[in-house]
Amino acid sequence: MSLGAPLFERIRGGVTLTVAGETLLPLAQRMIADADAARDAVADIVGLRRGEVRLGATPSLCSSLLPVVLRGYRAEHPGIRLHVTEGSSQDLIADLLAHTLDLALIVLPEQGADPALETVEVLRESLVVASVASGPAPTVARQLDLTELRHTPMVMFRDGYDIRDVTLQACERAGFTPKFAVEGGEMDAVLAFVEAGLGVALVPSMVLVNRPLLRATPLAPPGMRRTIALAQRRAAILPHAAAALREAVIEHIAAGELPFGVRAL
Repeated sequence: MSLGAPLFERIRGGVTLTVAGETLLPLAQRMIADADAARDAVADIVGLRRGEVRLGATPSLCSSLLPVVLRGYRAEHPGIRLHVTEGSSQDLIADLLAHTLDLALIVLPEQGADPALETVEVLRESLVVASVASGPAPTVARQLDLTELRHTPMVMFRDGYDIRDVTLQACERAGFTPKFAVEGGEMDAVLAFVEAGLGVALVPSMVLVNRPLLRATPLAPPGMRRTIALAQRRAAILPHAAAALREAVIEHIAAGELPFGVRAL
């Protein structure tokens, strides 16, 4: 590249900068420093010393699976900033497609995921009937037939919640409309209402871990199950930090330390 003027001139015993060279010198030094800084920044990101992950998960997974996974990930990569969004699968899918999330743990719809997403099935989880442990069991049998809830007050999730739709559809197939004691809550509120003895609720088995005030009653065959998947935008190149978290989730599940009613896929 020609700059239109010589940068050096020969003198006896060596070379020296011309006026043009002296003018260019601080710019060149700054360019070298910027290149070094850029190289270091990229090395930090590739080496997982810096970066961020934008992860979404449903409330049940935020309160059960995710804390253990994030604890291990954070211990290994303390320089990575973690941003967690809690929401319904529908909302999380919208966030992925809007490029505001890198990854999301979602409940896979029966009809399959949006074709714009790439998903990996990681868990299959049973739904159980949660009731207050200090009260009478919802059935005298070891497993509960869904029709036994025909006249039982139920605590129901808010509109747009994945489990609400699943519960209503299952009750409809069983030939009855559920009787609501309370409706409109998020996961923590629903579990608290059940603990208060207001009714029973169909919930993922995982959320009853460390809930000693609640009893879990399995459903009779065929039961009710849901599939949890890790989702990202199709053909998207994940940031190094997000790719590492994706592997951490898969490795944790593969290790097999999962609660009752949950199995790895």
